[in-house]
Amino acid sequence: MSDHLEYDFVIIGSGFGGSVSALRLTEKGYKVLVIEKGKWYQGKDFPKNNWHLKKWLWMPSMKFYGILKMTFFRYTTILSGVGVGGGSLVYANTLPVPKSEFFNSGNWKGLADWEKELKPFYKEAKRMLGAEKNPKFFDSDLALKMAAESMGKVQDFESPEVSVFFGKANTVVSDPFFKGEGPDREGCTFCGQCMTGCPNNAKNSLDKNYLYLAQQKGAEILAEKKVNVVEPLGKKDGSTGYQITFEDQTSYFRKNTKKITSKGVVFSGGVLGTVRLLLDMKVKKYMPDLSSQVGNYVRTNNENLSLITTRNKDLDLSKGVAIGSIFPPDEHGHVEAVRYGAGSNFWKIPVIPMVFGKNVFVRILKLLKFLLIHPWKWIGNYFIKDYAQRTVILLFMQHLDSTIKLKRGRFNLSTRLTDGKKPTPFIPMAKTLADQVAKEIGGTPFMMSTDILTGAPSTAHILGGAVIGKDKESGVINTEHKVYGYKNLYVCDGSAMSANPGVNPSLTITAMTERAMSKIPQK
Repeated sequence: MSDHLEYDFVIIGSGFGGSVSALRLTEKGYKVLVIEKGKWYQGKDFPKNNWHLKKWLWMPSMKFYGILKMTFFRYTTILSGVGVGGGSLVYANTLPVPKSEFFNSGNWKGLADWEKELKPFYKEAKRMLGAEKNPKFFDSDLALKMAAESMGKVQDFESPEVSVFFGKANTVVSDPFFKGEGPDREGCTFCGQCMTGCPNNAKNSLDKNYLYLAQQKGAEILAEKKVNVVEPLGKKDGSTGYQITFEDQTSYFRKNTKKITSKGVVFSGGVLGTVRLLLDMKVKKYMPDLSSQVGNYVRTNNENLSLITTRNKDLDLSKGVAIGSIFPPDEHGHVEAVRYGAGSNFWKIPVIPMVFGKNVFVRILKLLKFLLIHPWKWIGNYFIKDYAQRTVILLFMQHLDSTIKLKRGRFNLSTRLTDGKKPTPFIPMAKTLADQVAKEIGGTPFMMSTDILTGAPSTAHILGGAVIGKDKESGVINTEHKVYGYKNLYVCDGSAMSANPGVNPSLTITAMTERAMSKIPQK
């Protein structure tokens, strides 16, 4: 390592890929800096519910510095996490391993025996994230179980492994996961607030494990900073290091631009962060030798989000962990019952009744018909005061593949269709499930208005854009996550996902990064 460089590795982003990288590189003796554009939220700093928009939504132009970012594109709407801990702050804790099809499809197909290669790293990822079966079912889970019974699938209905410390509610204990090296923890109260930021110190977000331990071992974390430029120093292949330029992200007027140097860089900003930065560096000639595949093969995890709202006040659909139950209704996917905590009623604003149709005109006609026949079911939805307690969200995902492309537009990213099948929110099985759960609880199915009016699906699991390939012509990184054309440059986050998992991807991103870091030698 060159003596004059300030760091051995700079990690851009602190989500699942960045946090794993920070700990493992620090353990190997490297001097590590993590740069995160979001704020550092803990416990009582989180919004009490999702009406507290300044703490919940990430919209810097409006001085909203929250933990959830919504990004609207022509072909998809993306929900992503922001803050120290990345997506772990807002994700629903669920840690499934994909079916075998995932490991034998997509861009990385045939480049390794991925299922065998990743098996020990899945095990380690579960240990680090504190995976444990959800011990209790509540009303949302029981509604999903009734749907499973009606569809003849009750034998497949189960409790998922989740990243939560259950312990004893409202009782603080010494670190139960890392032999006392981690922070004190408190047992889960099943309040349903996992996705607005756990207020009870029960959620095993990354600041409680990987990032916490990395800091204890010497890693530095710099929050509220956005990286704008990564460019090689000296030799153009980066073998002599990189200069990283970043600026204040939460300062409204003064940006306070700074530059640092590092021998290596790990891109871990998620699809929206990593792909945007790589595209910028290629177009602006800071890294002209990046693969032309940057931005290609972006996957939405083929999912549908539906919200079923009931007027039955005997039910409380907000109690439990964010995702407490799951079952596969067919061979291609699975469905989960999702909830927000009491008071988190924001989602009633952007939803409209669920209708399917081959084009927007057909769907609008169906909406008008619904309004004429059931006006209060639609309009009355906006006046429900305890909306979160009356609403269960169904998340249906498939491992069937479809891709889009991210391009650098005049001001920001934009989406393009590729030759494959375009993503769609209109998945027949998703409607069957929504209708069945609605029948069980006497409810009405809704969907995001953007999904219905534009035909572009909403996804909390955007993946790809810097995929693994056998060479520079077919991928952005190799099987060890090294960027083609450059030395000591890695991509470790959801953008490296090279096939459609059809399940929540956080555990897989963690396992893939554990494997990538295992390939880097001790300093």
